[in-house]
Amino acid sequence: MINFSEEEILFRSSVERFVSEKIKPLSDEIDKSDSFPREMFYELGKQGYLGLRYPEEIGESNAEFVTYLIMVEELARGSLAVAAAAAMQSLMATDFVFRYGTAEHKKRFLAPAIKGEKIGAFAMSEANAGSDLARIETTAVRGNNGWCLNGSKMWVTNGTIANFFTVAASVDKNAGLKGLRFFLVEKGAVGLVVGKKIPKLGTLGCDITELSINDCIVQDDCMLGQGGVSDLMKILDQIRVMTGALSIGLARAALDTAIVYSKQRICFGKQISGFQAIQQKIADSYTELQAATQMVYSAGRGIEKGAKCSTDAAAAKLFASEMANKVVDHTMRILAGYGYSKEFPAERYYRDARFLLIGGGTSEILRGIIAKDILA
Repeated sequence: MINFSEEEILFRSSVERFVSEKIKPLSDEIDKSDSFPREMFYELGKQGYLGLRYPEEIGESNAEFVTYLIMVEELARGSLAVAAAAAMQSLMATDFVFRYGTAEHKKRFLAPAIKGEKIGAFAMSEANAGSDLARIETTAVRGNNGWCLNGSKMWVTNGTIANFFTVAASVDKNAGLKGLRFFLVEKGAVGLVVGKKIPKLGTLGCDITELSINDCIVQDDCMLGQGGVSDLMKILDQIRVMTGALSIGLARAALDTAIVYSKQRICFGKQISGFQAIQQKIADSYTELQAATQMVYSAGRGIEKGAKCSTDAAAAKLFASEMANKVVDHTMRILAGYGYSKEFPAERYYRDARFLLIGGGTSEILRGIIAKDILA
């Protein structure tokens, strides 16, 4: 059983109240308009959520990782689109700048980013390199004026509205993953072209785009770290557990919708919550949600304590994301025709849930990682 501290419980109550008052009322409109909720981002920064993980000396709370997961979970309960955009900003898009950026980088990019005044993006995936990072074709070549970047990126979350990007590129194609490095590239840099917003099934309002990078020159100090894939691995476990927290938040919202509807809907003279078929779906949803919660927060505690928990992180993300998709499917079935209607949130949950099966590693990739680890 995960024991939350008094501070964590109080923090959850605070975020839960913020989500119920500020995010949930706008969640349908964000989805229908498919537009990035810029004013909401300012508010998230004002609340301190975007900089939650960072130390007090840069103006934030230096919160532990479980506290961060609570925030992510609660945001996803209100809107997965908002939560996904906020997670990108508060984790992947700013982590390398925090760890390896210069004082000037932190002043120009990190400080305004955690206030919601600037937006960051993490550009790693490519058309032919998603799970297989050794196939990254974007290159960085050292020259007299710095590093020259060439290539293209796909599936860049927040890319259409980002002010800066952390770009993965290879400095040595023959070295495979060992040749991978990360570079800070500012919007407007010569050679950096932000492509069109990619139309997608769900998480509408959380923009995803492609990047084209042609002879883009960045200064030497824009290489963020020297470790390449080892630097990535430091954050990858967090990304996977964070995606598990997103899954829990969405599943909670879906299950709440199913419970409320089942008590309101009258069929054959009684509430449908009285039918065993409906009760089984609700019971299964609750059970798997509880199991996922234990796995995600247990892995989160491990990360918090500095334990090696890559297998547990992968397992937590795998189980939680699959769980969320099962729960939203049960909710759709319970609402029946109303679940298919855009006037009810169930169909949005159903669309949004597919995102969780991709971000942080597909289920198929994660199963391979888990099997390899435990067989070793």
